[in-house]
Amino acid sequence: MVCYISNTPDSPMPNWDQHLPIYQQLADRLAARLLDGELGEGEALPSVRALASRYVLNPLTVSRALQALDEDGLLETRRGLGVFVRPGARDRLRQAARARFMTQEWPALRARLQRLGITDNDLKWEA
Repeated sequence: MVCYISNTPDSPMPNWDQHLPIYQQLADRLAARLLDGELGEGEALPSVRALASRYVLNPLTVSRALQALDEDGLLETRRGLGVFVRPGARDRLRQAARARFMTQEWPALRARLQRLGITDNDLKWEA
């Protein structure tokens, strides 16, 4: 009897954009999880190996993504314990995302709404 062992994950492989470095895309995905509340402040992140396995990436790529988030002040490495979400990281992320939206996305969105003749009365803010 032949037994085949595979390191293929149970979930489908993530799609990566060819125009951005993969480490940056992973950092963005982890930051989005933090912003959505999936990762709590003070909470430990999975190990580099676990993240590499989950996202089917080289552990060095995962380390670079975590380093980028650490440099942004969102994570902290505790020697011998792992990588943890810093207190206040979600608020910092939210403020940065809001500022980016207001300066980069909102002007284009507002211009498109005006071109289409959509007013605030046409928009439904409740889900």
